[in-house]
Amino acid sequence: MLNEREIESCYLGQFIPVHYHHNMLMDQNRMHSFKSAINYAVFPGAKVLELGGGTGVLSWFAAAKAEKVWCVEFNPDMVKEARKMLAMNPNGHKVEVVHADAFEYLPPEPVDIVICEMIHVGMLREKQVEVIESFKRRYLARFGGPLPIFMPEAVIMAAQPLQQEYDFEGFYAPIVQFQETTIIQPGLIELAQPAVYSILDFSQPNDTLIAWEGQFAVEKAGTVNSMRFVTKNVLAVVPEQNSTIDWLNHYMSLPIQNPVQVRPGDVLQVSFAYRAGGSLPSLEASIKVDVVRQGVAEPARRLTEYA
Repeated sequence: MLNEREIESCYLGQFIPVHYHHNMLMDQNRMHSFKSAINYAVFPGAKVLELGGGTGVLSWFAAAKAEKVWCVEFNPDMVKEARKMLAMNPNGHKVEVVHADAFEYLPPEPVDIVICEMIHVGMLREKQVEVIESFKRRYLARFGGPLPIFMPEAVIMAAQPLQQEYDFEGFYAPIVQFQETTIIQPGLIELAQPAVYSILDFSQPNDTLIAWEGQFAVEKAGTVNSMRFVTKNVLAVVPEQNSTIDWLNHYMSLPIQNPVQVRPGDVLQVSFAYRAGGSLPSLEASIKVDVVRQGVAEPARRLTEYA
């Protein structure tokens, strides 16, 4: 009997199908953000490690300035793909593609920057948090401090109550939906402002358990039948410009098992808990939503405060 981690690895984990990686290459928002952040963070002569390299494109971005890049990939199909593609590009020879498990691999010498993009909305399904925490423990044990810079440096996660349309040509189906951040979704009503529920700073220790309980001030009348989850990845901090280079994942809308009616002025009490790297159903099953008819919502940290 496979455990949850083994089951997930069969269809996602470190064995994401090759065509998924090809789709990532076509995601201009993701590509441009990472290229900009890597160009800013990597300095001439730097040593760079990428954990979970896929096609090797992020390692290739780093190779433009770095002296040496190690690109670690566990999927043998992707190892072949990365080596083939890197050989077609200038500076590809500066990237060593290593067939190894990111949970176990350490570079032969200290590195300046670690790139790791095992990121799913809400830090679910993929193993970003576990991989980084494992790496930090093993790296410090072998090389001592300081730790390298991590990319992304931090992740800001927020939740937002929605009224979500679940009609598909007359077929009612309350399903998980992944939505473009720049497109207005038909039949969707944002019932309250998003609230930040977790901030992960990868330079600090992070627990894999993510749990939150908070309140929303309802702004529009409707039926809360879904929770939107927002994941903003802070790829690099640019202190001289007092800014950051960010990448925003697709929004994820999860259906709520027991929808509730709300009106403006209501206070919505929401709680959920899940394990970083865990399954979508585990989060979906934990969501609890209740309406406080009389009361004042406690101030919530809004995502716009971290924009």
